[in-house]
Amino acid sequence: MTKQTLSFQAEVAQLLHLVTHSLYSNKEIFLRELISNASDACDKLRYEAINDSGLYEDAPDLEVRVSFDKDARTLTITDNGIGMSAQEAIEHLGTIAKSGTKDFVSKLSGDQKADSQLIGQFGVGFYSGFIVADKITVESRRAGMKETEGVRWISGGAGNFEVETITRPQRGTSVILHLNDDALDYASAWKLKGIINKYSDHISLPILMEKEEWKDGELINPGDEAGGRQPGGMVKTGEWEAVNKGNAIWARAKKDITSEQYTEFYKQISHDFEAPLAYTHNRVEGSTEYTQLLYIPGKAPMDLYNREKSAGVKLYVKRVFIMEDAEALLPTYLRFVKGVVDSADLPLNVSRELLQESRDVKAIREGCTKRVLGMLEDLAKHDKLPEAETPADGVTDVVSAEDKAEAEASAGKYSKFYAEFGAVLKEGLGEDFANKDRLAKLLRFASSTTDAVSVSFADYKARMKEGQEAIYYITADTLAAARNSPQLEVFKKKGIEVLLMTDRVDEWALNYLHDFDGTPLQSVAKGAVDLGKLQDEAEKKAAEEAAETFKPLLAKLKEALKDKAEDVRVTTRLVDSPACLVVQDHGMSTQLARMLKQAGQAAPDVKPVLEVNAEHPLVKKLDGSVHFNDLAHILFDQALLAEGGMPADPAAYVKRVNALLA
Repeated sequence: MTKQTLSFQAEVAQLLHLVTHSLYSNKEIFLRELISNASDACDKLRYEAINDSGLYEDAPDLEVRVSFDKDARTLTITDNGIGMSAQEAIEHLGTIAKSGTKDFVSKLSGDQKADSQLIGQFGVGFYSGFIVADKITVESRRAGMKETEGVRWISGGAGNFEVETITRPQRGTSVILHLNDDALDYASAWKLKGIINKYSDHISLPILMEKEEWKDGELINPGDEAGGRQPGGMVKTGEWEAVNKGNAIWARAKKDITSEQYTEFYKQISHDFEAPLAYTHNRVEGSTEYTQLLYIPGKAPMDLYNREKSAGVKLYVKRVFIMEDAEALLPTYLRFVKGVVDSADLPLNVSRELLQESRDVKAIREGCTKRVLGMLEDLAKHDKLPEAETPADGVTDVVSAEDKAEAEASAGKYSKFYAEFGAVLKEGLGEDFANKDRLAKLLRFASSTTDAVSVSFADYKARMKEGQEAIYYITADTLAAARNSPQLEVFKKKGIEVLLMTDRVDEWALNYLHDFDGTPLQSVAKGAVDLGKLQDEAEKKAAEEAAETFKPLLAKLKEALKDKAEDVRVTTRLVDSPACLVVQDHGMSTQLARMLKQAGQAAPDVKPVLEVNAEHPLVKKLDGSVHFNDLAHILFDQALLAEGGMPADPAAYVKRVNALLA
């Protein structure tokens, strides 16, 4: 192939402009990204070579080399991994096939203070090189291809790039950064080693740099010692040495790893700049042997709710990298977990299909799930600092400084986790029957007594009124809609707490959770309200008498609304509102039906029950009104609006209201 000049994909051109003009706050991240890419290329070669050992050619030892040339103002990162063909270079370096790229670009566009901590999260780490370089040259040859089939790719980070065929004896890839004037300090061994030790120390491959030694300056006049010397300096020796530890962190003993090292490894594999909320590192022995190092992030990725996106932990078999996103090792509702699982039992040629069927994988999945739930339970347990209490004997327990510091460090972490991942965790109620009870204890909600999403089912049960036989809840689109729902009026009047559920997943998830610790869950918007012992005999008698008195009116309302309402009945749940909508027990709510339709899914036409407040003036005014039919439809549509719905014919609703107002 002769030299060609090609244009970047539009998104890449926009991305490069943002990289070169907006990402300044942490320039050194480019080296972490390029070394990570080099390591991935070596992992891919190792995986492909399981079935074709010839891909190693004459260099079976995989490595990454970092070198610089001060005079040429270049920094080069070289790996002997899988490499790229010319077509792959065009596809991988000229286009971005990542679904999150548009979100990444829009996020940077909307915030000029955005920095490079974002870039790795979207799989576009290569382009971070343009933070420090005004030109990048990439030379590569794919393993197994001829020496004459190498490729050179060159770009100045503008709208175009050049690509041509070259002869390259060694397989793998070299990324050559032509440094900007303000980035020349990266052509320094001391600077580069510091960055590698900070971000890439746990890369399992050796990262090599050329040794340097001090050399005195030569005499200006060799015959005259007093004539002085030229300045001395560091010179390269031609020998290469590893500047990282080069062994997998998860394979080391926990006592030999600091919390800082655990955190840096998390940042490397997750491209996150924040520390994780929690992590667990264990070696499991028995019928199935494996090592797990799992992390709970502090912030949700932008594509968290895309269940189709590949997600999961990295899978290794005897420290050989096998798979980037091994989703079979954790259930889908724990897709936010990052980390590594290294199995001693799985075959090296394991595929995604085999993972689904393997008995060992099922054991690993169960073990990892239990560990993650255990971490969450521990975070939840220490989420709030214990309130100071005065002991009966007046003697205060002595709390060690370490225990106090640990409690303070853990406080608030679960609330932070739940704000980011709580809605995803609820998916587990329908997906993981074995752990349903553990998950139920981890759920948190707002309630009619607090706006904070902090009330657990256990908290609610501890506050239940004497004689209360159910945990009451309501689902709605927003917290305001839930709090102001007419269905809550009688509960507010009697001081009964109601859980307010506003996540889209809530109603679906609660189909799989019918009780908590033996106490049934009851939606206040389903079925006839029954407060049991909390409703006195006088109230029950008044309700029965009202239902009897209003029988003719109810029959007329039912006939007028036969196309909209399944039934019309008198209710005791309303205090200030004239009417509300409910559905029958175990029926699909109108809210869930709306959500399914908005998502383009099939949903049945739900006919709700209209419940009317016999004591409300508007309801009393219905009987004998010449506008009965219009008032009936307005009553129904207003009840629909109150729960966040929309009348089927908004124009007809407005016309009826205007006619009555006139």
